[in-house]
Amino acid sequence: MPNDITINPVGEQARYVRQSLNNAMQAAGGGALLAMLTVYLFLGDLRRTLVIGSAIPVAILVTFILMAAGELTLNIMTLGGLALGVGMLVDSAIVMLENIQRHQQQGDPEAATHGAAEVNSAIVAATSTNLAAVIPFLFIGGLVGLLFRELIFTVSAAIVGSMLIALTLTPALAGRIGDSQNRNPVRRGVDALMELLQRGYGYGLSYFIHHPWPIILLFISGLLAALPLFDDAKQIFLPNMDEGRIYVRLHADRGINLDKMDRLSRKVEKVISDQPETEMVFTIVGGRVFGRSQYEATNRTSIQVRLKPLSQRGGISSNDWIRRVKKQINNLGLAGVKVTLRSRGIRGIRLSHGDDDISLRLQGPDLDKLEKLAEQTALRLRQVEGLRNIEHSSEEHTLELAVKIDRERAAQYGLDVDTIGKAVRFALDGSIVTDYLENDRSLDVRLRLDRRDMANPEDLNDIILFSKTDPRTPVRLDELARVELITSPTTILRDQQQRMVEISASLNKEKPLGEVLQQLKGFIDETELPPDYTLYEAGSLEALKEGRQMGQLLLGLALFLVFTVMAVQYESLRNPLVIILGVPFAVTGVAAGLLISGLPLSMPVWLGLIMLAGIVVNNAIVLVEYIEIQRRKGLEKMEAIIEAAKLRLRPILMATLTTVVGMLPLALALGEGAEMLQPLAVTIVSGLSFSLLVSLLLIPVLYRLLGKK
Repeated sequence: MPNDITINPVGEQARYVRQSLNNAMQAAGGGALLAMLTVYLFLGDLRRTLVIGSAIPVAILVTFILMAAGELTLNIMTLGGLALGVGMLVDSAIVMLENIQRHQQQGDPEAATHGAAEVNSAIVAATSTNLAAVIPFLFIGGLVGLLFRELIFTVSAAIVGSMLIALTLTPALAGRIGDSQNRNPVRRGVDALMELLQRGYGYGLSYFIHHPWPIILLFISGLLAALPLFDDAKQIFLPNMDEGRIYVRLHADRGINLDKMDRLSRKVEKVISDQPETEMVFTIVGGRVFGRSQYEATNRTSIQVRLKPLSQRGGISSNDWIRRVKKQINNLGLAGVKVTLRSRGIRGIRLSHGDDDISLRLQGPDLDKLEKLAEQTALRLRQVEGLRNIEHSSEEHTLELAVKIDRERAAQYGLDVDTIGKAVRFALDGSIVTDYLENDRSLDVRLRLDRRDMANPEDLNDIILFSKTDPRTPVRLDELARVELITSPTTILRDQQQRMVEISASLNKEKPLGEVLQQLKGFIDETELPPDYTLYEAGSLEALKEGRQMGQLLLGLALFLVFTVMAVQYESLRNPLVIILGVPFAVTGVAAGLLISGLPLSMPVWLGLIMLAGIVVNNAIVLVEYIEIQRRKGLEKMEAIIEAAKLRLRPILMATLTTVVGMLPLALALGEGAEMLQPLAVTIVSGLSFSLLVSLLLIPVLYRLLGKK
């Protein structure tokens, strides 16, 4: 490579992929450490903490084996699934270990056997409900299935692995540890605190069981208050992924020469390069390149900008950067130049048929009328809040030479349109008459008129053609045709074989896509068009609608399958009904989590709700199962509820908090590439946190009202 030539990468997605993978691995590792710390704080015993900790790598190994069987690779989604599942990996092991430890404290010589036997069915039931909730998602096609199928498979594999470890390795190790009477200060403090919590919880629960309706009405009020958050207007399809890739386009008036366009582009380029967040700027003056295709136009410039990683930008998002730079470019006062800046989302993923966030299509038979209507529509769209970069596909025109032939006059000379067309083409482009070989290279030899003889359109009038009459007579082109310069659109778009003009716009991210699309729906309904002309949205609204309907359908199916699995497990409908009635109230926690985090409703949120349908029943299953055990021991219904709830308080708190803290790194989205899974993690963390109250307060009350007498 010569010294004066350097090669620099213009587009590199590998950086973003590496950062996303690193974030997912850090989230999984951080979640595992936080889960271990939580277990230690509750148990106060390092050996038992290590028993729980051993379940994590072994369950992950089982998960990898199942992933290999499913031919999955390590990518953002599968690693994200591990990060989501790392907190759930120890749930079953915690329930098993805590029950064995309680039997050991009671002096049971067969503590491992008896303790495991009491919770085996509850662990299998909890795992079955988790799988029942998410497995239908594996059979969903389309964009959502393509994106999240591997994540769901990984989470499912992790759940199966955690069940196998909880039923085999955990009781084997717990039985060998035994219960030491020499308790360290941490364990004594934890035991004292838990005893205090159990006593207070027992008193409070006794009151709620004897006065059930106030607590039921309180939970119902919270659910009703949360439902408006799931309004259609406050939804996007997928979270905005900030890759730091900005595309800038300059569009000047036609007729500008390349040197002047270059000078204007350099002014914009300097503004962009002076920004502290800018890492790379690549400019093409005179058109643009897309893949292997190139488009040449002296009045067009395309600029690709790559920003520094998000951690090096001081938290400035791509959209904040665009708003700031747009103001600085406007201050340059570039007359006759239109500048648009866009932040591209996930590469290769489109919700609509258009290239931008919003795409409206105007369809009709006449191109001139379509252009006028498109201009009027674009002007009206500028009044809609939340939109920028509004333009339409007919804004760009090109000049064409039109040769309008007088057919009657040409026929008198025996000439037709094809013959005249070939003559004009030969005059402008010439013709390849032979080739020339030089050093094994073949060079075309083109015969054409001197460029000085064809310097402007009027010179075409002097072309001499010979008639096909006898005798042959020479005739000038201007005697047979009229040469004109006409304007025409650079592109003619069609949808379903009908001409159309596309009106596009970008979101300024101040409003969610669903809310803007609802405004546009009203805008389309109010627009009056001539007959045979239609205005419609290019697919984003339909994609949102289909995504929402699919999410609701899968959520309903998940609830049904969870209920069915529990009914088969218990061979009864009464206890499964008690458990399933607590599931909808997790929505209250999800609504609170979305409000606090400022996240809009999206497909990952719906996926989180579906996963919650299987997860939130775990604690309720363990509690109801233990109430039945206490009743089989001869306790009365009220006494059995209170005693079982007090005994299950520690494992329920441990299982919930380990799952919650295990997902916290993903929910906090600390780094690039975490935006896709953050709504999913926030949904599970907030929903599961609130379901803790449901399990501890509402489920005992519902069992008191609906459980068998």
